[in-house]
Amino acid sequence: MQRVFQDFVEGIRTSEDTNALRSATAKALAALDFHCFAYFVPSKPSAGDWEFVSTYPQAWLQRYAEQKYESIDPVVQGVRAFDAPFEWDAAPANSSVVQRQLFDEAAQFGIRCGFVIPFREPGHTTAAMAIAAGEPPGAFRRAIQANRPTLQLMAVFVHLHARRILSTGRVVAGVKLSQRELECLRWAARGKSAWEIGRILGIARRTAAFHLENAKAKLGVRTICQAVARISADGV
Repeated sequence: MQRVFQDFVEGIRTSEDTNALRSATAKALAALDFHCFAYFVPSKPSAGDWEFVSTYPQAWLQRYAEQKYESIDPVVQGVRAFDAPFEWDAAPANSSVVQRQLFDEAAQFGIRCGFVIPFREPGHTTAAMAIAAGEPPGAFRRAIQANRPTLQLMAVFVHLHARRILSTGRVVAGVKLSQRELECLRWAARGKSAWEIGRILGIARRTAAFHLENAKAKLGVRTICQAVARISADGV
């Protein structure tokens, strides 16, 4: 266990992008026999869009974004309401038809129960790390209880370094672009659409489009091609 944690800390400490962060976290969780996680933080708090660093099935993330489930998800509501970690394994008794549909669809993608660690810090947006499974809730609950302190400490490391990576940017043509804006532009330079970029980065198509639009506005250009040309000219 100590070796697993040391490797995790070193891997996450040196992560320079969300893919490296995802890989280091997934490797450590797999050593504890957990195979599905998501760290999520609002990308546009006023619009309800979320950034994900996740091993959730990509098709489920796309479905979740398309249906705007974040607006009615009881788990997201719990993240906003609770300071302490919590578990879930079924739709609450007072759930709406759409909320029950959300839980039913998640189960089809192998997400039947979960353990969520919220982060609500003054001066920062709400964020959370969730560990999920498709196994019976009883077995999952026992595994969580056996590893709870380690999982909570890992979540703190993920939160700190995800915030570092997502907030880190680079000055291009005299303006600072965020890490996510740069990632989206780099994929756009390879001919990827917002939908394809979303699938690659594990975010919604509209979130990828939001970052591309932000980058265009910051760079003072009208098209993605012009934005790509600006960062290419700057050696990015």
